Amino acid sequence: MKFPTRENDVVALAEQMIAGFTEFAGDFPSVTVAELTSELANFKEARDAQESMQGQTKIATTAKSEDFTSLIEQMKEDLTKAELDSASTPQNLAEIGWGPRQEPTPIQPPGYPGDIRVTAEGVGEIWLSWDKPSAESGGEVRNYLVEKAEMQASGTMGPWTLVDTVYNNEAHLTGQPSNLRMLYRVKASNGGGVSAPSNTLLVVLP
Repeated sequence: MKFPTRENDVVALAEQMIAGFTEFAGDFPSVTVAELTSELANFKEARDAQESMQGQTKIATTAKSEDFTSLIEQMKEDLTKAELDSASTPQNLAEIGWGPRQEPTPIQPPGYPGDIRVTAEGVGEIWLSWDKPSAESGGEVRNYLVEKAEMQASGTMGPWTLVDTVYNNEAHLTGQPSNLRMLYRVKASNGGGVSAPSNTLLVVLP
């Protein structure tokens, strides 16, 4: 559950916390509700002063800001204590208008790229491009891993090795072997993992 940012929402949560801490004091023994009540009262007094005082708005706003910051600090401190008190009974946090901490959403690995193809080639160099994974197939792509393997004369395939890492759906590879049957493929990657490989492309460079 995220801490509110709007002033009215913060005040509403503070009031609900005070009511819950008061009614269910036995569930949150670490919290001294008088401290939060005092901070809320100070803030409301500063807020009322800001609204009523003419010609001293800047002074009142500064006081309000300081008390608002102090209120938030006290609320967060009490919420931390309440979360510890409710470690085995997180449902009790609903009594003060709060809830358990949300687990971060894991990053989904991207989908696999498609249709790898040659756009140009020369002696010892090759330009490749491919289709980006569809947006519905997984998480956002951070980079692409271009791999190659040699198709040996016996018909067996050598191991795949990383030849380049790029950030768009194209690559220019230099220093590539000539007159050999080379296989190329590409994978998409992000913080969540690496995709399945694209289709495999057989190339013999001059």
